[in-house]
Amino acid sequence: MKAFTPLILPNGLAIKNRFVKAAMEENMSEGYQLPGTALENLYAAWAKGGVGIIITGNVMVDKMAMTGPGGVALEAESPIEPFQAWAKVAKQNNTTVIMQINHPGRQVFKKMGGKVLSPSDVALNMGKHSRLFTQPKAMSEAEIQEVIARFVITAKRAEEAGFDGVEIHAAHGYLVSQFLSPLTNIRKDQWGGELQSRAKILYEIIRQVKNSCSAQFIVSVKLNSADFQRGGFDVEDAIEVVKTLNTMGLDFIELSGGSYEAPAMQGKSGDDRTLAREAYFLTFAKQIVEHSSIPVMITGGIKRLTVVNDILDSNIDLVGMASALAFNPALVNQWEVSQDTLGYIPATSWKDKTLSGLANMALVKRQLRRLGKGDSPCNSSSPLISLIIDQVRAAQLTKRYRNQYID
Repeated sequence: MKAFTPLILPNGLAIKNRFVKAAMEENMSEGYQLPGTALENLYAAWAKGGVGIIITGNVMVDKMAMTGPGGVALEAESPIEPFQAWAKVAKQNNTTVIMQINHPGRQVFKKMGGKVLSPSDVALNMGKHSRLFTQPKAMSEAEIQEVIARFVITAKRAEEAGFDGVEIHAAHGYLVSQFLSPLTNIRKDQWGGELQSRAKILYEIIRQVKNSCSAQFIVSVKLNSADFQRGGFDVEDAIEVVKTLNTMGLDFIELSGGSYEAPAMQGKSGDDRTLAREAYFLTFAKQIVEHSSIPVMITGGIKRLTVVNDILDSNIDLVGMASALAFNPALVNQWEVSQDTLGYIPATSWKDKTLSGLANMALVKRQLRRLGKGDSPCNSSSPLISLIIDQVRAAQLTKRYRNQYID
């Protein structure tokens, strides 16, 4: 079965199978945005569970620009030992470990404080929830150059810590994705305008990371197949960006979709396009993969081995799973024994789509914390109680973060 066969990446590194633990928002750092015992326990469970690649949750390139108060940041001055310990446990069982590196741009909660940057001063439109976010500042040329340099520093330090590679996050409405989208990038200088100019920051980050890290170090990109917003970055744009990425020596491209405004990564479109109930982005990825000479990975609601096989039969090389591995970190091992094993993904369907999405995330994060404590996951938790627990915990972590950096 192809799912359990190795994949040789363009840099020559062999991945033991086609299963990837895709990134999730964990919010499980110790103080000062550092990894610790909880993340080590969590990643050890995934490594033992059989995936070929683990991609970490967001590791921010700037501790003053965080998606959440319990996130991890890796900067020039960060102590390296906690990251070395994290990489070591995640690499057991011949697992390849890749650090996802990111900057949130405007997607920073107001209560967090810190930097709220974007290519242009276009605020998030979250309806009645828009007040949760700060009006972003249009970035200066110096700020753009600083962010590029930060991505490079974080990548170099990830290699120093023993990670096998990095994934540059250019999806889900975060900063690089904001540059790609004509809805959030209305600049008139070299970083705005036509698509290739809007994509320039991504290309520059890749080029400098490649120049600064070893040839064996994996460099990959997470790219939206579409923003799923009218007038936003769409499939045709993704194809054009991929054509350029083909020339840049990448090892794979992960295709996803959506943003905070249109959370397609949770199966919800913002432009009336219907997403599949499982493997949300496969239809779009099939169009894009025809133009890629680089291995392609997709993720999005995958919980059945039959779907994994369908994806791999569509010329996709790697299959990412996230929520299903929060509730069963050994799912891949179990599939080797019983192909009919069904993964579990929560599906809260409240009238308020934003709150439904937050509840689903809270349910997943609750299971991640259980794994971080060495406990087994539970798929019968209450969405409402989980959301309340998550909000209380987020408030506590926000207070810790602000005490350390803001107030």
